[in-house]
Amino acid sequence: MEKEIDIENLVNQLDFKSNSFNNINGLMLTNREILVLDKYKINYKNCKSLKEIIFEVEEILNDMDIVDEELDFIAMSISERDYYQNTNK
Repeated sequence: MEKEIDIENLVNQLDFKSNSFNNINGLMLTNREILVLDKYKINYKNCKSLKEIIFEVEEILNDMDIVDEELDFIAMSISERDYYQNTNK
């Protein structure tokens, strides 16, 4: 017997706000990314490119004894966005 899925309940549980984009000095960052960058005191407001933010994040990741999955996820997300925005196709 298959379990019935409550679509309305699933949609109500989705967090659209954390994935909303903000334009920070011409750089597009999600609310979630900003929250994590703030948590690690990464001064993204002074960065001129996504690559600069990625560099700052990687510096912190390299100094850690263990991998912080949240910070690593943010680095990958920003890196992917940078690739698609700045690669000639």
